[in-house]
Amino acid sequence: MEQDVESPAIIKKPKLPKQALEDLPKPLSEKERAKRVQRYVQKNGKCNVRHGNVRETYRYLTDLFTTLVDLKWGLNLFIFVLVYTVTWLFFGFMWWLIAYLRGDLEHLSDNQWTPCVNNLNGFVAAFLFSIETETTIGYGYRVITDKCPEGILLLLIQSVLGSIVNAFMVGCMFVKISQPKKRAETLVFSTNAVISMRDGRLCLMFRVGDLRNSHIVEASIRAKLIKSKQTKEGEFIPLNQTDINVGYNTGDDRLFLVSPLIICHEINQSSPFWEVTQAHLTRDELEVVVILEGMVEATGMTCQARSSYVSREIKWGYRFTPVLTLEDGFYEVDYNSFHDIYETNTPACSAKDLADMNNRTRLPLTWSLASRLSQQGLPDEQTEKNGDVANVESESKV
Repeated sequence: MEQDVESPAIIKKPKLPKQALEDLPKPLSEKERAKRVQRYVQKNGKCNVRHGNVRETYRYLTDLFTTLVDLKWGLNLFIFVLVYTVTWLFFGFMWWLIAYLRGDLEHLSDNQWTPCVNNLNGFVAAFLFSIETETTIGYGYRVITDKCPEGILLLLIQSVLGSIVNAFMVGCMFVKISQPKKRAETLVFSTNAVISMRDGRLCLMFRVGDLRNSHIVEASIRAKLIKSKQTKEGEFIPLNQTDINVGYNTGDDRLFLVSPLIICHEINQSSPFWEVTQAHLTRDELEVVVILEGMVEATGMTCQARSSYVSREIKWGYRFTPVLTLEDGFYEVDYNSFHDIYETNTPACSAKDLADMNNRTRLPLTWSLASRLSQQGLPDEQTEKNGDVANVESESKV
């Protein structure tokens, strides 16, 4: 991000956001710079973003079900107990109020009096009858009579509302329990990403694996480069997201995640790492966010696991240690070596410079025809013209 800061447009400090002013270059040691690295996504997949100054908070209530599911477990259980307790107390008060208004509490010892609810002699009894009615326990000691139309109406209302409360709260708790977030914890990413040569090209690679025997169905992976940038017009874009191709065109992004896999990003002209060298990577501030998605085989619910790699966690000139070995009739994965890497010979230049050097080695072949003509004694001017013509023809063919 130092290249972005060096632009003349950043000199106008009052017009820049706070983050742009804080990112001005300062001479820091390696330890100090490591402490100041701010992640966009934590290694465990949690996004390090907080929403502040949200004025339209009423939008959370429009989707109350999702709001309750997203709450923490302690608060979720508290609301679960509170909702049931409030409904039982409310309808218990209503049953007591009916008995009080009808005079049932004044004729407790009168055998000729027909109360609304038999054996309801106070608020505690009304509260217990409310619980029995809503939970359909039915002990049989307290029973509503047919001489109380207001009680029958209240019974219908409590039965309908109780069913709605049960469906809402039990459904919320079921979704909360069956969330696939815990399943994502058994999807592991390598601690470091590496950059090394593969098939003659520089590649950015990282490893993913699944610790469970039940597989992730329709697994797919994608990656994003998170890096602040400044446009040619002087606009500062904090945490700009750039897509990193990990095999979308070839289908390599769709994984059969039975054993650990090494995900490879070829650094070509369309890659954001095209002009990045080893020296530039060590002092640059960037973050690579990787996202693995798929369906849980046991439940069919969508699962997502995330991780990230900052610049100091991208090791230049390393490869991953193999973890898969062939045993007697099966393949064994050694997860002790899952995060291990070893050093390999890798050029420190960028992929662009490496491609330019490869093109320069092919230049004598292009001018071979001109050299042969010069050896036959043709004039220098004619030789140069033939060389130009041959070069233009070869470029047009390409």
